[in-house]
Amino acid sequence: MDSDKLLGEFLHARRMATSPRQAGLAHSGPRRTPGLRREEVAVLAGVSLDYYARLEQGRERRPSDQVLNALARVFQMDGDTTDYLYRLAYPGLRSPAPVDVPERVSPTLYGILAGWNDVPAFVLGRRLDVLASNPMADALYGGLTHRDNCLRMIFLSPGAEDFYADWERAAFIKTAQLRRATATDPDDPALARLVAELRAHSEVFRTMWERHDVGTRMAEDKSFRHPKVGEISLALHRLTVTSGSGQQLCIMAAPPGSLSEQALARLAATLPDGGSGASGSRWNVPGQARAAEPGF
Repeated sequence: MDSDKLLGEFLHARRMATSPRQAGLAHSGPRRTPGLRREEVAVLAGVSLDYYARLEQGRERRPSDQVLNALARVFQMDGDTTDYLYRLAYPGLRSPAPVDVPERVSPTLYGILAGWNDVPAFVLGRRLDVLASNPMADALYGGLTHRDNCLRMIFLSPGAEDFYADWERAAFIKTAQLRRATATDPDDPALARLVAELRAHSEVFRTMWERHDVGTRMAEDKSFRHPKVGEISLALHRLTVTSGSGQQLCIMAAPPGSLSEQALARLAATLPDGGSGASGSRWNVPGQARAAEPGF
């Protein structure tokens, strides 16, 4: 990833994804390419065509707040996407995360994770690596490969499209989250290697990645087709870990009294100890997971 070109690439992708109708323009007949023309964006944002062209070409990388707000309005960006735009324009907003250093979970957090016996729980790093997981999470995702990283698991696991009830939506969400992570540290070589690997092995990822969609999603609903317990729908909640830069504690739960809660109970019964303990909770060191025990 070239951090100097990210802003221009992002604006180009947003322009291609915004239709004239969405921008409030009158129908002007068929177009050879999708989206808005540069001159249309310039007029709608109140800037010159030359200035906007320099933004997309990477020759103008420090637009004012007024320009950024105008572009966010033209492209109808939500809060997450606007925040991403600002982070690209103002590198000082990026968190000073350590580069290419393995992330580790604190012993205290690991102890908390190991104490949960009836719900899947795990810790994600800033690159969406699975840093630690409890036995329920291992049992839930046990049929998939590449479980050291959420993106690898979704795009590179042979059974992922059958396991996820709505695989395309899950893949879209994770791609948007990865795009958001690149704004925090676009020069992180581990992130660059992950993107390169996914682009090389997944045509769907390449297509989704080029859209430049952005998202964080602290809570979301997830539905699975588990080979042992059948269909199961869970609410995933992410809690920010203040002791770990960019880490999130993720907990998955089912509504009380629901069929999915019953499925979770059946899943717990498949564990070696019948779900009575979490002694099998494990660490995962990104970069070593494929050579050792999968992390998820």
